[in-house]
Amino acid sequence: MLEGFLKGLDQPEYIHVLINPLPVYGLAMGLVALMIGLVLRSREARTGALALILIAAASAWPVLHYGQQGYDRVKGMADSEGEKWLEEHKRRAEQLIFAFYALGAVALVSIGAEWKRPKAALPFAITTLVLATVALGIGGYIAYAGGHIRHKEFRFEPAPELRTDEHHGGSDHAGRCHPFVLGLRQKRSMRVASAQEPAPLMRATMS
Repeated sequence: MLEGFLKGLDQPEYIHVLINPLPVYGLAMGLVALMIGLVLRSREARTGALALILIAAASAWPVLHYGQQGYDRVKGMADSEGEKWLEEHKRRAEQLIFAFYALGAVALVSIGAEWKRPKAALPFAITTLVLATVALGIGGYIAYAGGHIRHKEFRFEPAPELRTDEHHGGSDHAGRCHPFVLGLRQKRSMRVASAQEPAPLMRATMS
């Protein structure tokens, strides 16, 4: 079991699956903790909540990084609808990741304000609370598309149509393919070709 786990760590898509809940679940816990800290008017509680929010926001970067690294392999294993959801998942993540960066920066400033600028601590904490709520919604929006890639049971609506500019050259993955994907595509092409090839005519031989 341990050997299989360690082997999985060599695959970026596996790491992506392991850590992708962190930005969402971490922010949810941080939000609850920050609200409790604000109600209790406890600087220690607010600081701990802000630190949790900072870690959750910062975790969005490795989640995106490993998702991009594992893109080709997942695409090679996905069906046609899954490919569309994968493209949408990738598009949302790359366009909205900056919300987490902004949140992390504000949370870091808020932690400093708690100890260096007590008068500004409350406004910064409230600002962080608002931004964390927005980022949590964004995280759910991104994760919604990701959950449709391999889970057919979650597909309650048609996949978004691929955008022409992003599908043909808009992505840095468009011009290259992972060898694993190339192998899968070659095998798929061979199966299709063999299925479409007409059966050879039986020739009667006369002695």
